[in-house]
Amino acid sequence: MRVVIMIVMFALTMLASDATIKIVKKIKKNPTIVVANASEAGIDAVVNRKLLKLLIGDLKVSSNFKVSENYINTRYDGSNLIGELVKKKTELLVKCKLSQTPGGKLNAKVKLANAQNGALVYEKAYAISKPNRYPFLAHNIAIDINNYFGAPPIDWMNKYIVFAKYTASGKSNIIVSDYTLSFKKQIVSGGLNIFPKWSSDKQDSIYYTSYNHGKPTLFLLNLYSGERQKIASSSGMIVCSDVSDDGTKLLITMAPNDQPDIYLYDKISGSKKRITKYRGIDVSGSFVDNDSGVVFISERLGYPNIFHKDINGGRVEQMVYHGKNNSSCTTSGKYIVYSSREKQNAFGNSVFNLYLISTQTDFIRKLTTNGKNMFPRFASDGETILFIKDQGRSSSLGVLRLNANRSFLFPLSAGKIQSIDW
Repeated sequence: MRVVIMIVMFALTMLASDATIKIVKKIKKNPTIVVANASEAGIDAVVNRKLLKLLIGDLKVSSNFKVSENYINTRYDGSNLIGELVKKKTELLVKCKLSQTPGGKLNAKVKLANAQNGALVYEKAYAISKPNRYPFLAHNIAIDINNYFGAPPIDWMNKYIVFAKYTASGKSNIIVSDYTLSFKKQIVSGGLNIFPKWSSDKQDSIYYTSYNHGKPTLFLLNLYSGERQKIASSSGMIVCSDVSDDGTKLLITMAPNDQPDIYLYDKISGSKKRITKYRGIDVSGSFVDNDSGVVFISERLGYPNIFHKDINGGRVEQMVYHGKNNSSCTTSGKYIVYSSREKQNAFGNSVFNLYLISTQTDFIRKLTTNGKNMFPRFASDGETILFIKDQGRSSSLGVLRLNANRSFLFPLSAGKIQSIDW
């Protein structure tokens, strides 16, 4: 039992940061932009206010605009603000007008205008059938504004986040949300349910581990049909840590004999291939280099560190020569971001910082400077990283924008985040 507990504790040592990213930012001038409320009486004032604030936040997170902190009020048609905006040297004006149908659908009309002369840049209409999903309305508006100017894509904003949240001792639920945690929907509850992982970019189903069936069991859950399929079970632990690009292969950590190893699971045939064979702890495998290799966490040095192995065999290669507790990582192409425990701060608390390395060079870059920053996850753009920041009894989702040298935190109102994926 002691060994099993140690394995689980090792695998669960994943909690997150603010960040000062030591990446040289390209010199560029971001246009100044202000968001305006153009909604009329009758619209839900709370939803209207929250959507406008989210849009301002999205434009900030994009890091491609200089955004006014607060929205202003104006008419949807007309240019009554031109003089004021000219004085402030504002370049762009976004007008948002919300309306709601009797059936509950939330509509938005958006104008992007030249703030110096009122000239229309473009106009677009949006609609969402469920008003509680208004955060995605804001995200879509920000994505379109960003794309219009040919800025680096921020389409990841429209992706769902899936995470496990501890609610009490031995209990954890799985929740789907937007990246700001403004929209949240519980999809798995009851008992201990952890380590959710999207099955593909479609985001229509997840793998997750349940401890409610005698032994740890890996399930595949379709979020739309509710159908749940048992994949495998194992004493000790079982976790799906990564899915191949084509969705047909999984990297699974299992401990059938109390010693966890990485297995390659073929979803089509149902066969399993053991990748690591160390008489100790090997966990958290991630595909790398176009799914030809595996990066994983192992304590074969006497402490958690990051190693690499070719998917078809060969020797195990140490990837990190820094830190004495590197217990979580994420991969994108040839790059790896990992968390590393460092010296205690002035208050006696351990500091976990994030680092970026390459599988093909000696490249290493520190991404955070303080706090407890763990469980990093690359976005599809390879330039944005989601992570968990532990803040005592609470936790937040953090977003790192690598090329912009900026980070943002979105706190969870209650409970603690156990693991994340997007």
